[in-house]
Amino acid sequence: RAMPLARPAGRIPEAVWPSGFREMTEPWKGAVGCLGVAVFFAMTIGIIWWQALEQPPEEWVLRGRAGGLLWERRGALLLRALPGGRPVAAIAVGSVPAAQPPPPRDRCWQERGQFCYAWEEDAELHLSLEPPPAPATECYGVQWTPLRPDVVLKDCFSMANVSWYGGPSVRAQRWPLNGADSPAQPLVTGDLGTNPSGYGPLLERLFLGSTGVMVTVAPDVPLLLSLERGRQFCLVSPAGPAARPLRYRLCLSPDVAAAARHTGSRLAGPARALPAVALLRSPIWRYHGPAGSAAKIKRGLRALAKRLKRHGLQEGVLALGERCTAVLATADHVAPERRKRRDSAHGWDPSALAPLQLAITLSPYASIASPLFLRSLRDGDTESRWLSLPPRHGGCSVPLLSTWKGRLCARLNVTSEAALGWYLARARRLRQLLGAAYVAVEGAEGNSFLERAVPPPAELEGDRYTGALAAALATLGNATIISAGASSSHLPLFVQMSPRRADWSHAGLKGLVPSVLHYSLLGYNFFIPDAVGGSLDSDTAGDPELYVRWLQIVTFLPVMAFGTPPWLCCDAWVLNLTRQCIQRHRDLVVPLIRKYSEEWLSSGSPIFRPPWWLSPTDPTAFTIEDEFLIGDEVLVAPITEKGQRWRDIYLPGAGQVWTDARTARTFHGGTVLRNYSVGLTEVPFFVK
Repeated sequence: RAMPLARPAGRIPEAVWPSGFREMTEPWKGAVGCLGVAVFFAMTIGIIWWQALEQPPEEWVLRGRAGGLLWERRGALLLRALPGGRPVAAIAVGSVPAAQPPPPRDRCWQERGQFCYAWEEDAELHLSLEPPPAPATECYGVQWTPLRPDVVLKDCFSMANVSWYGGPSVRAQRWPLNGADSPAQPLVTGDLGTNPSGYGPLLERLFLGSTGVMVTVAPDVPLLLSLERGRQFCLVSPAGPAARPLRYRLCLSPDVAAAARHTGSRLAGPARALPAVALLRSPIWRYHGPAGSAAKIKRGLRALAKRLKRHGLQEGVLALGERCTAVLATADHVAPERRKRRDSAHGWDPSALAPLQLAITLSPYASIASPLFLRSLRDGDTESRWLSLPPRHGGCSVPLLSTWKGRLCARLNVTSEAALGWYLARARRLRQLLGAAYVAVEGAEGNSFLERAVPPPAELEGDRYTGALAAALATLGNATIISAGASSSHLPLFVQMSPRRADWSHAGLKGLVPSVLHYSLLGYNFFIPDAVGGSLDSDTAGDPELYVRWLQIVTFLPVMAFGTPPWLCCDAWVLNLTRQCIQRHRDLVVPLIRKYSEEWLSSGSPIFRPPWWLSPTDPTAFTIEDEFLIGDEVLVAPITEKGQRWRDIYLPGAGQVWTDARTARTFHGGTVLRNYSVGLTEVPFFVK
């Protein structure tokens, strides 16, 4: 029997595979690899697609009843009105990385009505829903806190589809401020005469948008402001070892007029008071005569008074500048026995000007060569009477010197009750000595410490100097005029506007109506405009047409002020026109101002109003800068272009009827009158 062949131990027989299948093995490996790469790319594209399309580019972070705030992934806060999501404001955030996605989680999720998020090592954001200040208004608190001293906090508010109003006055005033341009600088009042590119003597930390949004910044927040024409305005909190949070408030109202009403009630507060309304009927005639001595000034005043009476302009106020006031007041600094002899030889009798009254001008500055300063130096009162630099290394403090009208001066210390008491007593004494009915105070604007790049003390941060001086001057009575305003619109003071160029530019005539709207919106309704024709020299000085067009606008303002009398600038017909304008001002404008001043006292609504006050949802009304309303019943549409004898006139208030006061023709509101004819001696104004 044959035995089977034995196999070698431990050997596994080889499998016999078809040669064709072995050849397909390598291509299949490549196909599998390609498939893996395709799956990877598909997953990547899917994630990107989900982030770009499926995930919303903006995320709600805080919602109220009327609106809410969203975070946009590009690095912006968006304020939108509910329920439709109407865009109200877009705030580009400059203090955090713009490429970061929306905040993934809320650190304040346990606190209802709040949102918190931190960008590590950069800044912290805190949003909060504030108690409603009015039934139709909703507010949100925004606070950025720097986490490093070198972080610059910067929020920029877009001007795209939003017209903005408020903030600071500027040299070439615009309405809205979308047309203004300014580099980032401290948001404090300033003298446009010494710093034309800075901010002017009147401002509030408040910005109003045509969409019904209002932005307010607390006075204790160190703040820089930049204006970028047509793009945005930016709130900037400076960096440094003592960097503090950037804090502001956003409020949302149904429309711009509702926001403005809330603005007026918030600015002035409940305790408002009127200045001396008798000044409304009294044109101001500024004295520019001889000023070399007291005798020359007195003769010049008498001559001006006689000339005014001769031309039938015997009612008004003769205004002396600071230098003439100081010359006339020299008797205040001489010994009593010498003062008697001087009074008998050169006596001043203010009744010689009657019925004209006198206004004197002071300032909180004293030249270091003046008797006032030298006497305080001799008596050892400099530290308490004048602003001083902090002592170094235990030494003595020295006065903080500033430049005022080309002279090196010390400035009154408004934080000292003794210094304020001395200054007010001196003002009362000079008023009585010279028989003045009104006292004007120049130089109230500006922060002397910031001008010298010195950190101010806490009690004088921002515009607290202006506010403290205004509060002190209000105790002199309601016949006081001040040159600046900041958080002082409730006080019974007249505010003197900045000097304007004698030309047709926005620094001259064309900027007058925007300034009127700006002052009144911020609560300063009782302002004194610059002299008719402008008081700053220019190439067009002495232009009769400019003088007439300026006169026509000032006729409808609270006080008419003149620097150059009409008989010196122009022909006899301009003098006649001046008489007519003064009479129209007394008969028509003053009663209107007194009527709407009662409304301002009760609600804070401005007396001089923009066209959008009656058309708050009409975009056409948002950019009109050459018309204004007195209350709700008179619309003034002056000419501000040289040589123009026609203009387009927007009549606000759809459904209302306006009557041309010159022709008695009637027109419907909500329309534009194209190429409306206006002669040189005419100013279009309409009565509702």
